[in-house]
Parts: sequence; C-alpha cells; structure tokens
Amino acid sequence: MEHETYLVLAYYYYTSIEYPEVFTAEHLKYCKQLGLRGRIYIAHEGINGTISGPKSVCEQYMHDLKSNPLFAGIEFKIDEHNGHAFNRMHVRTKTEIVHSGLRDPKVIDPTRETGKHLRGEEFLALKDREDVVILDVRSNYETRLGKFKNSVTLDIENFREFPEKIAELEQYKNKTIVTCCTGGIKCEKASALLLKEGFKDVYQLHNGIIGYANDTGGKDFDGVLYVFDGRVSVPVNKVNPTAIAACAQCGTPTNRSLNCANVDCNEQFNMCENCADEMEGACSDACKVAPGKREYNGTGYYTRPAID
Repeated sequence: MEHETYLVLAYYYYTSIEYPEVFTAEHLKYCKQLGLRGRIYIAHEGINGTISGPKSVCEQYMHDLKSNPLFAGIEFKIDEHNGHAFNRMHVRTKTEIVHSGLRDPKVIDPTRETGKHLRGEEFLALKDREDVVILDVRSNYETRLGKFKNSVTLDIENFREFPEKIAELEQYKNKTIVTCCTGGIKCEKASALLLKEGFKDVYQLHNGIIGYANDTGGKDFDGVLYVFDGRVSVPVNKVNPTAIAACAQCGTPTNRSLNCANVDCNEQFNMCENCADEMEGACSDACKVAPGKREYNGTGYYTRPAID
C-alpha cells in the first residue's frame, strides 16, 4: 500500500444542517475510521472541507457524502499527491463555513441567489473583454503569490473584511463582474453581497481557480495558487506560467510562501529557497534570533507532529 496514490479533496456545499454539533461529532468519528486527515467545518449553512487520504478511501468518502440527500449536488476538486497533506483530522462546528460576518440568511443566502456560475472555458472566453472585471476576493498574501492577469485584487487579510471593500468597488458597478477565489466558496457570498448592493451583472468562477486549472490548463494565471495545507502552494498554469511574488530578502521572483519560523511573529511572506535556508525560515534578522523561533522545516508550514 505504500505506493498507493493519495488524493487531496477540496469541497463545499451550502445546505441546511439542522443540528451541526451532532453532525460534527458523527462526521469526525467517521473520518477517523476511514483514516482521513484534514480540516472540515460544519455550520447550519453547510459543509466546507479539505482532506487527504489514499485514493480508495477518498473515493469511498466522496461516494458516501454524495449518497446523503443533504449533499446530493456536492462537487469535489481532486488533486493527486504523494501522501497526506495534513497531519491530523479536524471536524469543527462553526457559525459559518467560510468566515465573512454575513450570517443572516435573510440578507445573504447562497442557496437562493448568487452570481451566475461560469465554467473554466466560459470564463476563459469572457475574461479579456473590456467591459469585464475579474475580481479576486482572496486575501492579500494569497494574491501576492498568484492571480489572474489584469485582475482586481483587494488589500484584505481575511475574507471577513470583504464587505468593507464594497465602496471601493462602486467604480465597477456598470461593468460585468466575475468573482474568483481558490475553490468557489468565498465567491458564493461575495457575489451574493454584490447583487444585494446593486451590482447587476455578476458572475462567479465555478469551482474557483482549482476548477479553472483543471478545465483549461490555467492560461493567464500568473504565479501559483496558495492552499491551506502542507503543500502550501500548487501550480495552476501549464500554458504560459510566470512567477510574480518577490523574495523578501533578495527580490528575485519566487513561487514560495512561508510562515515566519518565529512563532511569536508567524508573518506570511515570500522568500526564495536559498534565502529561506540562510534566514532559517525567519522573515527578519530579529526573528532569526528570537526565543520563539521554531526549527526551520524547509517549507515554512508548521503543524504539530502527525498522530497515526
């Protein structure tokens, strides 16, 4: 079994879960029995997860979830990997499956109204029109690492800041807006909020940048895609790739993103491999000698040791 292919599954689904705490406990037990690892959030409004495991186990999980009437329409973004992308299995109850601060279904309800979904090829055909604005709703440290050519990015550290940026977007109110994010989940609420705020022609990239890469080969996505697991980033563009992030130390283009090895800093930054080795994973000389500095692991992604 040591040579078995592993998969990383990313997915979300907006649906009504009446007793999320009960479902959380049952789902955690089930995932552990299967031997999966990852991070799953459960709320009254649905499910949001990224998990890893052997291909056969992941296929069983996908079959079982689709067989549940609550999740009948769920879609999975699937990547092959050389092992687990996580060290543990977490299933947690949250107030939202993606933190936006938009919790009132009377205001925003992705099961009722969102931007129209565009598949990868449809997005590719539309994105370069003069009347079209590609709006990336991800955080600034994500868009520094990779983004679509000529897209509009936001200086936000967390998606919950997105509602505060609506005023800045008023200039595009008479344009066709296409929102994009990693896997699609943020776009559901972002596009719904834009519609509520009077934007008329709103679309969203179906299954996000991950889905676009699978559909099209990733044309015109510069850099790489930040992901929230042990891979840190994944390539998107197989057609015309380029690196856009700059090493914080030497300024050369890089596709690497790290968390500072100093646990008291934990800053998200970009640094090439040579400089990261020299700086021992620290973002500054001060962090390099700080008492809370962790041993640099070569990736800049830190978790507690795995429990098998």
